Amino acid sequence: MTNGAVTEVARVLVAADKFKGSLTAVQVAERVTAGLRRVVPELEVETLPVADGGDGTVAAAVAAGFERHEVTVTGPLGEPVTAAFALRGTTAVVEMAEASGLQLLPAGVFAALTATTYGSGELLRAALDAGATSIVFGVGGSATTDGGAGMLAALGARFLDADGKPVGPGGAALAELASADLSGVDPRFAEVDLVLASDVDNPLTGPKGCAAVYGPQKGASPEDVETLDAALAHYARVLEKAIGSRAAELAASPGAGGAGGIGYGALLIGASFRPGIELMLEVLGFAPALERATLVITGEGSLDEQTLHGKAPAGVAAAARAAGKEVVAVCGRLALAPAALGSAGIRRAYPLTDLEPEPAKSMANAGPLLEQVAENIARDFLA
Repeated sequence: MTNGAVTEVARVLVAADKFKGSLTAVQVAERVTAGLRRVVPELEVETLPVADGGDGTVAAAVAAGFERHEVTVTGPLGEPVTAAFALRGTTAVVEMAEASGLQLLPAGVFAALTATTYGSGELLRAALDAGATSIVFGVGGSATTDGGAGMLAALGARFLDADGKPVGPGGAALAELASADLSGVDPRFAEVDLVLASDVDNPLTGPKGCAAVYGPQKGASPEDVETLDAALAHYARVLEKAIGSRAAELAASPGAGGAGGIGYGALLIGASFRPGIELMLEVLGFAPALERATLVITGEGSLDEQTLHGKAPAGVAAAARAAGKEVVAVCGRLALAPAALGSAGIRRAYPLTDLEPEPAKSMANAGPLLEQVAENIARDFLA
């Protein structure tokens, strides 16, 4: 049976993000491919795992042919962690979540006030040392709300309290900041093309700032949110004394609030801001893969309102629609009406919960369920 969408499909492009907590983007592509080929054994399938700049971005780059480089850096709690960046030629993809992400915290442990981005700065420096002259800096999934101060300190900036001592790690400590000096930041950043890839356009502070909007996800209580927002506002004022009005302008810029304000730190050292999925699709070589495809399958763990605001499936669907290609989506759970899906350029969505309504069971068996879903897509669109 077919729903009449496509009668003959020469090539399917699977360009999906991870199912967070269940499957990586690479595993999603593998499972979808397996399910499709059970129904159409000779089907041509091209896989291009995608990411929007958050966790999974380096993995997507490696799947697209970048080389993985591992280094030891400072984790969000100050302990050593192994983090990776991706390199192809002189272009590096650096993911802040590799060094400063929530996934690096022990289960049930949060450090909203004290988590540091110092390791993200070390990771950027490692990419420079490896010869990168163009860096895509993907931000998202952070454990931190320190305005990028830790990252900047790792790159040579100095943040001192009234006694002339370095302020402590984390956003709350910025309340003690008395002076800032960015003159020691690694001079190579003046020559590097640094692009901030983020799926959020929040400013640094205020009701739409990083502490207010994302702090609670990192364990911040309402009182912690107030503490962090006030400390970040103070941080921006001290920086304004150090480098002038540009500090205040950048604090209000879209993307400054990305990943606990690390976007602000990146903007301070010359980064330009672009929506993460738009930039990542370019880096991963999506356009030529799209041209070869007749049907595109995208998706992520939860298709919901957030999806429509810069998440990977929305970016894939928008590009595919512009190219006149049919798009369907796979997901763990679906919280969008058909009209919203259609507006995003997605013809139909296939949630795993249609097969297994119990969320815990659906997540635990996501791989086999996704293969079944892919079989259904093949019968509906390819048979």
